Amino acid sequence: MNRRRADTVVGLLIAAVLLVGGALSWQAYQQQRAFEEMGSMMGTSMGLVHGTNPLWYVLGTLLVTAVIGGLYLTVRDDRSGAEASAQPLNESPNTASEEGDGAPQSEVHSTGAKNPEEQPRARVLDLLPDDERRILEPVLSSPGITQIELRDRSDFSKSKVSQTVSALEKRGLLYRERQGRTYRIYPSDDLQQSQHTVGE
Repeated sequence: MNRRRADTVVGLLIAAVLLVGGALSWQAYQQQRAFEEMGSMMGTSMGLVHGTNPLWYVLGTLLVTAVIGGLYLTVRDDRSGAEASAQPLNESPNTASEEGDGAPQSEVHSTGAKNPEEQPRARVLDLLPDDERRILEPVLSSPGITQIELRDRSDFSKSKVSQTVSALEKRGLLYRERQGRTYRIYPSDDLQQSQHTVGE
């Protein structure tokens, strides 16, 4: 299950808990009011005898919601950290299998890693966080892509694409040109030249 789907499922679970808790609180409140009205007609206080105080339902709902949310965020952060630490481990066998092919390879240092000067594009993409990589890869493969197409390819919201593109633009990795109501996005000249030297 990917992260977005897990977030949606937990969000729906929390919403369901809040709805059920709200309904139970409302029902207990209505019941308490009915007993108080009956007690006032009879001259006694029946509210103390019957029914649970609605405040307990409210507090219970908030507690259950906080526990579910807290546990999920803890598991989510642990899982994200484990995936991030496992990613470099998964990449090292790929480089070893590529070197085993008969194809010409770039220089290999004594540590077994490829020379980063030989592959600047791969080096830049490896150093970027996942969200920035998901924005920059389509820009490198399709220079001049519109911001709308980029949003569709990256599966990010409009604001997330805009923020990420702005951050990459500030760091000099890409630039945008206005076209009507959107932007066309291009890799920076340095990054595009390094892409062409890698492809040759």
